[in-house]
Amino acid sequence: MHASDVTFERDGATLRGYAAAPSIAGRAPGLVVIPDVRGLSEHYRDVARRFAAEGFFALAVDLYSREGAPDLPDMDAVFRWIRALPDTRVLSDLAAAVAHLARRPEIDPGAIGITGFCMGGQYALMAACTVPGIAACVSWYGMLRYAETDAVKPAGPLDLAPELRCPYLGLFGEEDAIIPLADVAALRAILEREGKRFDIVTYPGAGHAFFNDTRPDVYRPAAAADAWPRTLAFFRRHLRVRDGAG
Repeated sequence: MHASDVTFERDGATLRGYAAAPSIAGRAPGLVVIPDVRGLSEHYRDVARRFAAEGFFALAVDLYSREGAPDLPDMDAVFRWIRALPDTRVLSDLAAAVAHLARRPEIDPGAIGITGFCMGGQYALMAACTVPGIAACVSWYGMLRYAETDAVKPAGPLDLAPELRCPYLGLFGEEDAIIPLADVAALRAILEREGKRFDIVTYPGAGHAFFNDTRPDVYRPAAAADAWPRTLAFFRRHLRVRDGAG
């Protein structure tokens, strides 16, 4: 496996990320990895390396390439930051990340998935509804509902869910104080009504960020131990590399 910091472009802006490439012969499936609200930390570099060790070319994106990671001393600051972050900019940056992977010769452009955690899980689902070229999506405890919409937040994840373009796996904790189970049920109902290909799993005894093993206060080993192989199996099923260069 080889991993390094990388850059890619969108509309004259240089965006940053961290790419982890598997040591395999031939082309690999690609994954865009979206960190949580605090940005591209060492934890998400490690997550990218874990995906690469399983045969995926993983690009963990830095959504704060322009301004740097925010200072978020408390949950009020977290929610204010998320509320002010322009969705159009974020989704356009994610589209650029997908396009970057599609141009790389070591990746099959027809086998690119997206995954994200917390705020990144929210944007993973939104990208799967709006960004071309995504073949599968796994969202880890991504928030689902906006209290209100405006020019900065024109449509929430539940609003966009009817437009889901690819198979989707949603992973949620039943004790998540940020994502009510009623919102998860609403997502399930929308996707069932629209005939989408999806699976939603909720974990008893798990709250928000249950996969983050750098945070003992929220990490739940049993839920993480189920969710990780489930995610790998989902992506292996839906991101099938084609033979040849076509």
